[in-house]
Amino acid sequence: MSTAVATTQKRLPAWFTVAALVASVVIGVVGAQIFDSGAVGVIVFLFLYLAIVAGAGFGVEGRRYGTDRVMTSMIIGAFVAAVIPLLSLLWTVLAQGWSRMSAAGFFTSTTFGQSMADSVTGAGHAVVGTLLITGFAALISVPLGVLTAVYLVEYGKGKLKRFITFMVDIMTGIPSIVAGLFAAAMIPMINQALFGQAQFKNGFAGAIALVVLMTPIVVRNTEEMLRLVPNELREASYALGVTKAGTIIRVVLRTAVSGIISGIFIAIARIIGESAPLMITAGTTDFYNYNIFQNQMYTLPVYVYNQYVSGNSAEAWAGALLLILVVLILNLLARWIAKRFAPKGEK
Repeated sequence: MSTAVATTQKRLPAWFTVAALVASVVIGVVGAQIFDSGAVGVIVFLFLYLAIVAGAGFGVEGRRYGTDRVMTSMIIGAFVAAVIPLLSLLWTVLAQGWSRMSAAGFFTSTTFGQSMADSVTGAGHAVVGTLLITGFAALISVPLGVLTAVYLVEYGKGKLKRFITFMVDIMTGIPSIVAGLFAAAMIPMINQALFGQAQFKNGFAGAIALVVLMTPIVVRNTEEMLRLVPNELREASYALGVTKAGTIIRVVLRTAVSGIISGIFIAIARIIGESAPLMITAGTTDFYNYNIFQNQMYTLPVYVYNQYVSGNSAEAWAGALLLILVVLILNLLARWIAKRFAPKGEK
């Protein structure tokens, strides 16, 4: 004859977490008022909340459930601590920059005559420069990065593969200012050879600086996407008599195309906000410049920096908001492409 022994485990009520949170917030606010420091209030809140949760959890629920409650609280707290500054930044940029960005002339005017009180200025030339320089950089980096990744995954072997991989690793961690210095040193020689004059600042130099930063990102992303393609697909293609090049184009690349394209958009979003290399290479101007090979070009990151330094905070916030919106659109577009072109069964 068997008997069932019913055991019960004491658990804290459902409202305990909310009550502990509210009590900690109230005491944290009081601490901030007493010490006249928001940082002190945050520290008091965090330590008090963890102390209440740990004490009550271990005391009432035991070691197992108490540890679970404490770790859950720490994970949620870390998430909130990471999200709050981001939301604060987005709200600040939106509140400070929206009125100026939505004003008439912001997307069509330039900074010419900005010192005049009655002049209408904007960032139209900076938007054009950003699109031209970033587009030209992507035009060079995308085929270069994708073909390099194809070589490393499908063809590469021996010392040459290891050397290319090593160089890509170095380029991945290179500071952006170094990329700008590299382009600033190299482009005048190219201009001298092609155009007969050694211009030190133009849009092409800025594009080359961004190529140095973008190419390793494209290589790494494409390489990982190609490695995810099952070898069975390659072997099946070879068994049908398709050549290696045909297999790469028709099977491997088509299978990984969603990840490759989304990675390209993420790489573009990564470089579109670079300011240091463009200050050295592309320079500044108060006029529209549609020729990437001649004369200086303005870009949005440099526009934001210059406006902030000049004391025009409204224009700086507006430019920053526009950059954030562009990066947001690029990331959303990357996610849509990854979902739209994903192989069937992986959506």
